[in-house]
Amino acid sequence: MLRALFVSSRPLSWINTAFPFAAGYFMVTREVDLVFVLGTIYFLIPYNLAMYGINDVFDYESDLRNPRKGGVEGALLDRSMHRPTLWAALLTNLPFLVFLVIVGDPLSWLVLAISVFAVIAYSAPGLRFKERPFVDSITSSTHFVSPAVYGLVLAGAVFTPALWALLAAFFLWGLASHAFGAVQDVIADREADISSIATVIGARATTRLAVVAYLLAGVLLLFTEWPGPLAAVLVLPYAAVCAPFWSIADADAERANRGWRKFLALNFIAGFFVTMLLIAYAFVTA
Repeated sequence: MLRALFVSSRPLSWINTAFPFAAGYFMVTREVDLVFVLGTIYFLIPYNLAMYGINDVFDYESDLRNPRKGGVEGALLDRSMHRPTLWAALLTNLPFLVFLVIVGDPLSWLVLAISVFAVIAYSAPGLRFKERPFVDSITSSTHFVSPAVYGLVLAGAVFTPALWALLAAFFLWGLASHAFGAVQDVIADREADISSIATVIGARATTRLAVVAYLLAGVLLLFTEWPGPLAAVLVLPYAAVCAPFWSIADADAERANRGWRKFLALNFIAGFFVTMLLIAYAFVTA
């Protein structure tokens, strides 16, 4: 059971939600306190177990048709694990959420509520934002950007134009990443009668949209505080990973998985350089 829950939580993606919260909170407070530690742990594991566990439970039928499922790119949960996964998500999230509400204020509660709602709404029956083209990419990006916004709000950050530019760039990165990730699943999603941004506008148009969104994110980073503009270079490898699939046909969409695997590795490389830039920013603004 523990192994199934571990795989379902997508450990390769844990850092994608924990790091934004930790960076946002720490860069404002410059402290590693209890809120920092518990908030980071929450967005590292319980948050991802809820996000991906709910997805794996309610996407079971389509995942059976998807050759990517059953490994690091997504668990193929046995039916006997569906109820335990939902209970595990609830029981691991609830204590952290209670703590974060206690230490927060009404604005932080609102941001946290939006973040948790996006996690549930993406896959849960009756909402299923993942089946609403374009809303799917917006919701997915919210999964990663909202922890950063929450960390900033919880720490009492002042939202300057430069900070808004940074968050907007991050949001475009999230949009592009989800859109490109949806390309490889066009065939499986259509067979399962699931709509997505890629099934509606096609693999080719979705890939091109992703490339443009990455590049626009780079432009926005030029308007951030120094050394933030240096991060604009980091979007280029992402655009380069998508570029070979610029003219990909729907029938050949599964081929985009080769680019997606490079994307997963690229996240760790880009994360290292972002960390270096944050350290430099900390010294510049000390």
